[in-house]
Amino acid sequence: MSSRRGGASRITDEEINELISKLQSLLPESRRRNTSRASASKLLKETCNYIKSLHREVDDLSDRLSGLMASTDMSSAQAEIIRSLLMP
Repeated sequence: MSSRRGGASRITDEEINELISKLQSLLPESRRRNTSRASASKLLKETCNYIKSLHREVDDLSDRLSGLMASTDMSSAQAEIIRSLLMP
């Protein structure tokens, strides 16, 4: 994507439409229905809302994992399974 700084060319309407299409394809089907013929601003708002919901879900899962780890004997087979799932 081009930058406006340093005399670089501006992004074209075609490039914007392509980026909007790519962004829309990243949203789950349930959220895409709301933006099928929506403006770019509505799509961006829905995308931001989706990202916020993903952050909340990650926070919730992290809290649940912390609770599970706190209540698990760290030398148990269950703790080993949890550790193996967390390793990249």
